[in-house]
Amino acid sequence: MIFGKRNAHTLVFFIIVIIAFGFIHKNVATTKAYEPPPPENYAQDAHMVQPPSGFRDMRIPVKAKGIYLTGYTAGGSRFYELLDLVNRTELNAMVIDVKNDDGLVTYKTRNEMALSVGANRIVQIKDIEKRMADLKKNGVYAIARIVAFKDTRAAGSRPDLAIKTKSGTVWRDNKGNAWLNPYNRESWEYILDVAKEAVEYGFDEIQFDYVRFPTDGNRKLIDYGEAKEKESMAEAIAAFMKYATEMLNDKGVFVSADVFGQVTTNSDDMGLGQQLEDLTVSTDILCPMVYPSHYYPGVYGVSYPDFEPYKIVYTSISTAVKRMEAVEHKGRKAVLRPWLQDFTASYLKDGYQVYGRKQVREQIQATYDSGVEEWLLWNAGNYYTEGALLKD
Repeated sequence: MIFGKRNAHTLVFFIIVIIAFGFIHKNVATTKAYEPPPPENYAQDAHMVQPPSGFRDMRIPVKAKGIYLTGYTAGGSRFYELLDLVNRTELNAMVIDVKNDDGLVTYKTRNEMALSVGANRIVQIKDIEKRMADLKKNGVYAIARIVAFKDTRAAGSRPDLAIKTKSGTVWRDNKGNAWLNPYNRESWEYILDVAKEAVEYGFDEIQFDYVRFPTDGNRKLIDYGEAKEKESMAEAIAAFMKYATEMLNDKGVFVSADVFGQVTTNSDDMGLGQQLEDLTVSTDILCPMVYPSHYYPGVYGVSYPDFEPYKIVYTSISTAVKRMEAVEHKGRKAVLRPWLQDFTASYLKDGYQVYGRKQVREQIQATYDSGVEEWLLWNAGNYYTEGALLKD
């Protein structure tokens, strides 16, 4: 086959174009996008996400709709059943016992004081790292429940940190529980050390329960010490929450406080140190326990509160919303996230009703109608009414 001069020139041109295109393509494919250098003091092996600048001014990123799990549930096979429940419904959060009502830390701890007082005698969650990884993988907002001042383990072993009687012995409530003294700053540090370890395991939020003074037992025998003369109960609890919130915000997590349901409508601290306006400016989230069964007959004009869940929850939460909005404060104020009842209070002497889909959904609707978008469900045995939950 004979090529003319024009054909030869054309062939040479195409060969040059092909070679040039290959060179350009190779360089484009292998050139990396510019990556800025890491900031100073960057820790390559840091396992905790550092909080962004201005963390305390941020709003909580998750509107939590959650359920409560004991340490035993979180460490057992039912954990995965409840994780499936979260995945197939509107739920997006779990509240897990880290330091429970008995003062036990539920996973293997490195906290020296917890070990010394026997708080790790029973390890309920033996593979906490795996459980936390599973929560992260499924996009579940993880909240660590820490029972703060009711702590028989710590207070019973460390009388210097405990609430005492006037005779100097460790005071106990009607159930025999010993309590850490909320006026004692060293007791604060123990509670916060437990919280900081929970942050290291990856919890997104620390929730303090029993963040109050005791309400039952012979309180006339109590001697809180000299601090009681300088600081009211409400001031002490608000100070603890403010201190804890600032410290844990610096670790990159949010902080919440469980409070009595009646705190939403009582103007004083109810003799337990929980005053709504004080706490509004002391922490990130307030979780009033507005279980209808826990209200006394006649409250809000309701003869049998357990039978009117919508009215009890709506009155409590809507009142709290108005009071909190009226608080003058330049910084961020707490948001509301109530605990709702998903259990049957068969122990009520004046009568009760079985709580199921209707009763639980009424409480959720009352929460929404009050202008609040978050809620948590409480059932001590961790059995929840799936029929009350919307499908995901």
